Amino acid sequence: MKYMLIMRSNDEAVEAYNEIPFEQVIEQMGRYNESLINAGVMAAGEGLTDASEGVVVDFSSQPPTVTDGPYGETKELFNGFWILQVSSREEAIEWASRCPLSPGSKLEVRRVTELSDFPQDNEWIQKEAEWIADAERAKADE
Repeated sequence: MKYMLIMRSNDEAVEAYNEIPFEQVIEQMGRYNESLINAGVMAAGEGLTDASEGVVVDFSSQPPTVTDGPYGETKELFNGFWILQVSSREEAIEWASRCPLSPGSKLEVRRVTELSDFPQDNEWIQKEAEWIADAERAKADE
């Protein structure tokens, strides 16, 4: 099963992060990532740039409204993620609890859906399966 660990931070977490030397942050995250890799559970993981570099596309109206960051008052910001290939929800939670985050940070743990979670007689699910198979064949041919 795949689980996504979604990193969220509030202002308290950002302040705590800014008080830690950057090299220390990189070392702590590097050690955490290395432990995930060595255990064979890390499928992907990325951090995100500051919210001031992002935009929000809001679909409350037509056409959608685009707003540049930063976004004024925020309770939490999405700062990055990991995707883990693990045997259970409990294992994903255990890995999440080991992450070296500061107070004010949270990791949301959510299962990544698989094609088998959807009706297999649906045209779009069948197309998705074909696309995945095509991509895997193309990767194998490289």
